[in-house]
Amino acid sequence: MQAVLYFVKYLVFPGFLFSAVVGLLTTWVDRKVSARVQLRVGPPWYQPFADTFKLLGKEVVVPAGARHTGFLLMPVIGLAAATLASTILWLVNLRPESSFVGDTIVVLYVMTIPAIALIFGASASGNPLAALGSAREMKLLFAYELPLVIAVLTTIVKVGSFSFEKILMYQEYNGVMLGSVSGVLAFVVMIFCAQAKLGFLPFDIAEAETEIAGGTHIEYSGAPLAIIRLNTAIMYLVLPLFIITLFWGGVNFIGWRILTSVLKYVAIVVIMVLIKNTNPRVRIDHAVRFFWGPMFALSAIAMILAIVGY
Repeated sequence: MQAVLYFVKYLVFPGFLFSAVVGLLTTWVDRKVSARVQLRVGPPWYQPFADTFKLLGKEVVVPAGARHTGFLLMPVIGLAAATLASTILWLVNLRPESSFVGDTIVVLYVMTIPAIALIFGASASGNPLAALGSAREMKLLFAYELPLVIAVLTTIVKVGSFSFEKILMYQEYNGVMLGSVSGVLAFVVMIFCAQAKLGFLPFDIAEAETEIAGGTHIEYSGAPLAIIRLNTAIMYLVLPLFIITLFWGGVNFIGWRILTSVLKYVAIVVIMVLIKNTNPRVRIDHAVRFFWGPMFALSAIAMILAIVGY
């Protein structure tokens, strides 16, 4: 019986199946809002599911010069990491007592694994355009991780704990982090870092379909491509949830808080979609300059304000 409960928890709810379904629905919201911005109708709600199942049934083509193990295994590792981050975040939001010391840092670094897996997978394909996309992804990762970590530390410094439970309790009794100046600044930094982590415009530099024909994704087809897209969908769930947990009091499925939790999540997704649809792609050097310049400065100011109590 205990084994069945663990199976339900980690594979069904709030594990892989739940994360995949909500993540794919989030991509539908993204496509629907994008369509409205561009004066189009947009796809039906089931389109992301249909696309995923269609890709799962397609032939998997592995390039002749590819290193098979790395090329095929990396998307699975990325998906496992995204699912783990989603499961931890949902568990600590639904049952804060399930939190453990340092879980904030664990989730922060588990979220880097999908990007690292994509870098290794693209490099293993043997395609020069994939290698170029991989190099860009690596530079982008090094660019946004510094301001991202400092923005997360802003909340940790204010609360005085690395535990999600303490962070949620602090916001329950003292108000959300967004009610402070340091929280607002760190929140802005987190939004832009999440945009880059997901590879969305203006930071879709590693994929850049109109420039390097897909970059990191160029050689993937069939089930591996479906896994990569599913990975992105789950990360699209994880990053807004991570931001809400750190800065907006978390989510709660009890009573009227269900509605407010959904609205928080949708609000962040809509902000990200609007950024995506109103900005052109930037060059990799511009992206690095942006994150090591304005975003680093903003996160550092947020950290200093958190230390002095603002």
